[in-house]
Amino acid sequence: MAEFKVPKSHPRYWSLYYRHKLEEALENGILATAGLIAHGRGEAFDYLIGEKTIEPAERAMRAAVAKLLLAEHPVLSVNGNVAALVPKETIELAKLLNAKIEINLFYRTEERVKAIAEVLREIDPDVELLGINPTKRIPNLESERGKVDEKGIWRADVVVVPLEDGDRTEALVAMGKFVITIDLNPLSRSARMADITVVDNIIRAYPRMIEIAKELKKKPKEELKAIVNNYDNGKILSEVLLHMKDRLEKLANHSIWRMKELPF
Repeated sequence: MAEFKVPKSHPRYWSLYYRHKLEEALENGILATAGLIAHGRGEAFDYLIGEKTIEPAERAMRAAVAKLLLAEHPVLSVNGNVAALVPKETIELAKLLNAKIEINLFYRTEERVKAIAEVLREIDPDVELLGINPTKRIPNLESERGKVDEKGIWRADVVVVPLEDGDRTEALVAMGKFVITIDLNPLSRSARMADITVVDNIIRAYPRMIEIAKELKKKPKEELKAIVNNYDNGKILSEVLLHMKDRLEKLANHSIWRMKELPF
């Protein structure tokens, strides 16, 4: 893989950097080709929200972290995109939340599972990884994503499924799991089926959730329960769509076409 040589002065440096990380992950067998398509689709929605964490996403993250801290058996699911973009953050977040990490792939091969495990173990050789040899299957889910670990997603009460396909989100909800997703597309089936949807780029969401976890771990359970009980996912998704609409209207009403930086 060619070295990443884009200067930091480039206006799209970080976007190009993470694209490079995904290309590298594809070459190393971590990512499926479809993962590149999914990332590109997500980038399009990131443009619409302004490539920043918006207030509805902040509230969703606080509710998500509160629910995970209250959970008895929380699990963070990892796919190729997650392993390529936020492997260190995934491990740190799991430790803060006392959560399990489970590798779960739609385009599952033993080679990809091994490659993702190696990435995570390079960061923390002692990290416990589930999903290497799954023994259970999510009911009514025929894809490889249906294979889960008995000690992980199968047993979990709260599951984080970032950058997810909608059929597994729906199947997990049908099992009675509380599902949290990180999804830049508020119209996706995952976003609409999940109990909590964080509409944000995972490269911003996981670091922010780590900060929130450090804060909320100090709070009493009653306060955490209040955060969760006051959360309304439908309202949050509506607010995200209104944010996109308002931003597009503002942009359309300004002469932005030759501006180097967008005004909003």
